[in-house]
Amino acid sequence: MEHSTVLLVDDEADLRDALAQGLELGGHNVHTYADGDTVLDHVNRTLYGVLVTDIRMPRNDGLTLMRRAFDIDPAFPVILITGHGDVPLAVEAMRAGAYDFMEKPFPASRLNDTVLRALHTRRLVLENRALRQALDEETGLIARLIGRTPVMQRLRSEVEALAEADVDVLLLGETGSGKEVVARALHDEGPRRDKPFVAINCGALPSDIIESELFGHEAGAFTGAIRQRIGKLEHAAGGTVFLDEIESMPLDLQVKLLRVIEQRSIERLGSNKAIPLDVRFVAATKVDLEEACADGRFRSDLYYRLNVVTVTVPPLRERKEDLPILFHHLAREARARFRREVPDFTPELMAALTAHDWPGNVRELRNVADRFVLGLSVGLDGEEPANAAEEGSEGSPLAQRVAAYERSLIAAEIKRQDGSLKATYEALGLSRKALYEKMKRYALDKDEVLSEPM
Repeated sequence: MEHSTVLLVDDEADLRDALAQGLELGGHNVHTYADGDTVLDHVNRTLYGVLVTDIRMPRNDGLTLMRRAFDIDPAFPVILITGHGDVPLAVEAMRAGAYDFMEKPFPASRLNDTVLRALHTRRLVLENRALRQALDEETGLIARLIGRTPVMQRLRSEVEALAEADVDVLLLGETGSGKEVVARALHDEGPRRDKPFVAINCGALPSDIIESELFGHEAGAFTGAIRQRIGKLEHAAGGTVFLDEIESMPLDLQVKLLRVIEQRSIERLGSNKAIPLDVRFVAATKVDLEEACADGRFRSDLYYRLNVVTVTVPPLRERKEDLPILFHHLAREARARFRREVPDFTPELMAALTAHDWPGNVRELRNVADRFVLGLSVGLDGEEPANAAEEGSEGSPLAQRVAAYERSLIAAEIKRQDGSLKATYEALGLSRKALYEKMKRYALDKDEVLSEPM
């Protein structure tokens, strides 16, 4: 990413020069302005930078400048500075979207630290936008088997080569790693794409009806068989049968499945008529089938019949570099399902995603993305609050006064609205999520607030 840029606006020449020197020593490219007339010419949606502006200036005030910057890019970080210690003004600025609010005088090191945090957030915003654009531009297998790591490139190459070959395939991979996604890609990218894709979880079929489910039956084949039933294998004619958790199939049924795969025909229960079967078999397992054969839990002849072509689906922990783009993709899917906007990704969230081991693989990541879009805790170790960046400045006296002032405003409004949180966040101009986060941050309990004396 390009060198960082700081746009510094202050009408006091000496202070402006001193702040610029400190920021330049911090390694930033600094542009200084005595007023805000031309600074916005440099603000755009791709700039890796931050705007630092005084609030009270003769020609332009910092709040107006900030709002005009947000018109160009609502996610552009703005740091406001003032020499007046105006707490209500600070609250207004933070509610309007300011990244931070600093009271003069302050050491150059503190401004530099704040700018670095703001730039860290800005970098994440720009990377998120780049990922969204990349997802929008991707088609075909790249859009289905998402990832840029070597293991995912290998997987896509294997699927592309095998899809047209129309051979039976055995998929190896841990629970939740995406074996069914790979199976569907093999089907959709191959010559059977216009025929059925029938997924069968071998571990979920009741043992007393599993044969009927797979092979179908004739009327009167057994008690309760009132009419003829087409089984799942026959229903898949011309298409693909995906046998998930193949290791869970009962041994006696493994014998019959082996015969079906070898002869490519089935017999419905209660019938002696062989029905030709034109399907492709894709089986999946999360265990070592060779070991299962040695233990007598899986038939070796079926294993060798399935093991003609093997594809390994990598676990998520082996491709953590794909986490950002994959999480974006899953969050966008959750947005469509829940009809919710996707919240901003924070550095703390991405750090927690990277640090996690993902024993549940992509399935676990999907659950995390769902909770994230719903505004719930994602439930990962190391997770920080959504407003962690804002909390970073709470050590300053001004920030403490701002927090106390905001807490009192919220408590007073809850009382005024007789405990109605909907009326409270509407009156304060907040979203429901924002109000709940602030109540949690300030340890505000509605019942306790209502019981406090006026």
